[in-house]
Amino acid sequence: MAKDNPKAEEAGKGKPADAAAPAVAAGTEPAADAAAGETAAKPAVVRRKGVRAVSAGIAHINATFNNTQIVVTDMKGAVLAWSSSGRMGFKGTRKSTAYAATVVAQDVARQAAGYRMNEMEVRVQGPGAGRESAIRALQAAGFTITVIKDVTPIPHNGCRPRKRRRV
Repeated sequence: MAKDNPKAEEAGKGKPADAAAPAVAAGTEPAADAAAGETAAKPAVVRRKGVRAVSAGIAHINATFNNTQIVVTDMKGAVLAWSSSGRMGFKGTRKSTAYAATVVAQDVARQAAGYRMNEMEVRVQGPGAGRESAIRALQAAGFTITVIKDVTPIPHNGCRPRKRRRV
């Protein structure tokens, strides 16, 4: 039967036309099934072949006024996973929101799970809105947070200020 219909043979790669099309139950629409499948399925853990297992690591969260970047390293400092709100598709002022930081932390957690990491030390830098939400998202992803450390640089009297403005 597939030999009679060349288009069905191309679509199904040699299978009959009935086998090439997915079966749809009566009364359900394919769009509704696809939407239900997306919410039920979790994103797959990125696991590379031959990658070493790292049980503990450090999450460096850099939360600025314009962006949130998270880098996960092993205890020696070698980068294992990274993400930023710009990489996740946020643009403009949406990059600096707490929600964007949550999405970034979820992406980094998915990447770090590929290394079988289960506990993290968190180092937070910067004054941005994504500080707490990124830590909460990492904790919700299943990592045990051992230490939370603020490494924001603080000037000890800093640079010389500009000359005073005369009016």
